[in-house]
Amino acid sequence: MKKNFNNSFFDLDINWIKEISINLSAVERRTTSLIKRRTVKKEYQVAWLLKAISLLDLTTLSGDDTLGKVEKLCAKGLNPISDLILKQLKIKNENIKVGAICVYHDLVIHAKKQLKGQLPVAVVSTGFPAGLSSLQTRKKEILNSINSGADEIDIVINRSFVLRNEWTKLYDEVREFKEIANGKKIKAILGVGDIATLRNVAKASLVAMMAGADFIKTSTGKEKTNANLNNSLVMLRMIREFYEYTGKKIGFKPAGGISTAKDVLNYLILMFEELGNEWINPSLFRIGASSLLIDIERQLYHYALGRYATNNKIAMS
Repeated sequence: MKKNFNNSFFDLDINWIKEISINLSAVERRTTSLIKRRTVKKEYQVAWLLKAISLLDLTTLSGDDTLGKVEKLCAKGLNPISDLILKQLKIKNENIKVGAICVYHDLVIHAKKQLKGQLPVAVVSTGFPAGLSSLQTRKKEILNSINSGADEIDIVINRSFVLRNEWTKLYDEVREFKEIANGKKIKAILGVGDIATLRNVAKASLVAMMAGADFIKTSTGKEKTNANLNNSLVMLRMIREFYEYTGKKIGFKPAGGISTAKDVLNYLILMFEELGNEWINPSLFRIGASSLLIDIERQLYHYALGRYATNNKIAMS
């Protein structure tokens, strides 16, 4: 039976964390069979790819980010598909937008100015990507980003807490970040490539949700291993278990290495199979990506016009 709670936080349940175990072979069998068994083709693929666009956190997190680059990103987020493709598909443009624009803190104000409230702006914070600056510095980053107008905060957990099984410290950290965020949506980045095992991924997911995270996110995109179907399956199973116990829905954001239309279709299938269609909306499912939109538009162009586009036919990413 579900236990419903009205508050944002849940007490840390160490016993629940200790009980977690992961069967790696079963995880791999599940993800492998899912890809082989489920395919999406033709007009159904078009519909799913258009849905995927609405779930994108369109991202630029590079050392060469400039105001001009962010302007182009915002313009792309508001008009992600070229008019030529939309005309051929007989689709009206007014409702097709990405889920959010994701940038570094210094570019939040500029992104807000460009978007004029038409899309949320997410910011990476708390010592991104390593998460190893002092707690006070990381809390100050959140406050500065909120004061600059950020709508969503992608926080980085201290992965050393996970590796040392210091679950109380991890819980307290995420809870402090959530309290500082003052009602803003926070996405807790676990850094799956740095925390060694899928069991640790499951435990860190659960602790972050108990501490008030609105989303759990796989990666910064800077680790050697980022989002994949195996670590995503484990995180989705923990979201489902948490929902069954508390009645609270937590969002999921895979990020890093998702660069093709085929990739994103696999994630949509995984989400549909594990959590159902009610989770496939921007309030509960985001996909962090920078180049993915280019390939989605390329596939839509091929479906609409029967050939692949040259680079100049695809709207600027």
